[in-house]
Amino acid sequence: MNITVQSIKFDADQKLVDFIKRKTSKLDQFLDNIIEGVCYLRLENVEDEANKIVELKINIPGSQLFAKSQAKTFEEATDLSVESLRRQINKYKTKVRATLSNHKEVIPTDDEF
Repeated sequence: MNITVQSIKFDADQKLVDFIKRKTSKLDQFLDNIIEGVCYLRLENVEDEANKIVELKINIPGSQLFAKSQAKTFEEATDLSVESLRRQINKYKTKVRATLSNHKEVIPTDDEF
């Protein structure tokens, strides 16, 4: 999977970019046909310590999955977003399997002709 990391209004260091790419590449274990991914890193101007925001968007055939997390560090927010996307992928796969299994029952076989 090809992931693009964009930091908004600051420069992310290479270690953070490598960490994000390593974490998001693990999503390939759950779904093979991920087309691409985009990660946005933002700092929010609030007094709260949890001011780091990570937004992950991945494109899959026929759909797009999105996760947004806010935490004290970008690494923690990335972990939360990747976990959210993993759950969304499992839900998506379950829905696709259910749709395919329903269609298989409707399609007549050669024996029925």
